[in-house]
Parts: sequence; structure tokens; C-alpha cells
Amino acid sequence: MTSVYLRILLALIFLSSFLQKSDGHNEVWCIADEQIPEDVVQTALDWACGNGADCSKIQVNQPCFFPNTVRDHASFAFNNYYQNFKHTGGDCYFSAASIITNFDPSHDSCKFEYLP
Repeated sequence: MTSVYLRILLALIFLSSFLQKSDGHNEVWCIADEQIPEDVVQTALDWACGNGADCSKIQVNQPCFFPNTVRDHASFAFNNYYQNFKHTGGDCYFSAASIITNFDPSHDSCKFEYLP
């Protein structure tokens, strides 16, 4: 193996150690897709909140109310639903209004839950 290939291999091994947690699980969150029309996201948000997502933290005077946008509120609700139901058949689909990310979307006092 040439030294260039060996360096690339070592770099990939090094980077993968950062991407994978010590328990062997990659943390993922479910968030609203920026490319989906807002009315579709709103409908999916309403469904998530009515079907098991805990949407109390996106209410006025709660830690995830700001930014007060449909997408931000939907991201919190989608992730809450996904984390709580992923082991019993729940997924991150929401009529194609959401995507999976490896980046923690938490901000300020709004913490997005991750459940292994």
C-alpha cells in the first residue's frame, strides 16, 4: 500500500472515531426539511403534536418557543416524536417534511433529546 493510501486510511479511521459514540451508536435527530413548503411542514407539525409528540416546550414562554417559526417548532416536535417512538415503529418521515441529521439541533436553552 502506498503511503498516500495509508494516510487516507488512517485519516478515515481517525474521523470515524469522532462520528461514532463510545457505545457504538451514532446519534441522530429528526428535523424539518428546509426544502419543503411551510404549509406541508405545518400539517406534519399538527399531526406530530396530535399523535404523541410532547409539544409543550414549543409553547409561548417555554424553552423552545424561539425562534418562533413553523420549521423550528416542527423540528422540535418531529425529533421528540421520533426519539420516543423509533423503537416501536415510529420513523422520521412526516409526509416527507423531515430529514435525519447527525448534528445536534439544540440551541440556547432548547435541548433536542437523543434516546439511544
